[in-house]
Amino acid sequence: MSGADTSKQKINPGDHLANERTFLAWIRTSIALMGFGFVVVKFSLFVKQLSLVITDKVLLPGKGFSATIGIILVAIGALMALLSYFRYRRIEKQLLRNAYFPSFALSLLMTVAIVLVSGLLLWYLLPNT
Repeated sequence: MSGADTSKQKINPGDHLANERTFLAWIRTSIALMGFGFVVVKFSLFVKQLSLVITDKVLLPGKGFSATIGIILVAIGALMALLSYFRYRRIEKQLLRNAYFPSFALSLLMTVAIVLVSGLLLWYLLPNT
């Protein structure tokens, strides 16, 4: 056997462990997004109930979008968890074939989604002047 046959390289466990750490980081981020969405929804409910107790009327009557924004955040977090699993499996297969090709599609998709939801939150939070 000559040194010319390099198609069968040894599997590097560090690459697989790095792939798993990246997957777990995506999962932690998705859990954080879902938690934040839950807090946004529940905080809106808390403010409405508090305003009823204090003033006998609901404050901020025209601003009922926080529940929608919170639900969108939870949905984005769930979608992120699902897509990160598919990304993890795809990269694992590439590593086993020794043919890894980086992809930034999931990062771009999540960045765009978070920027859009952030825009919605800013629009909601800024006072109507």
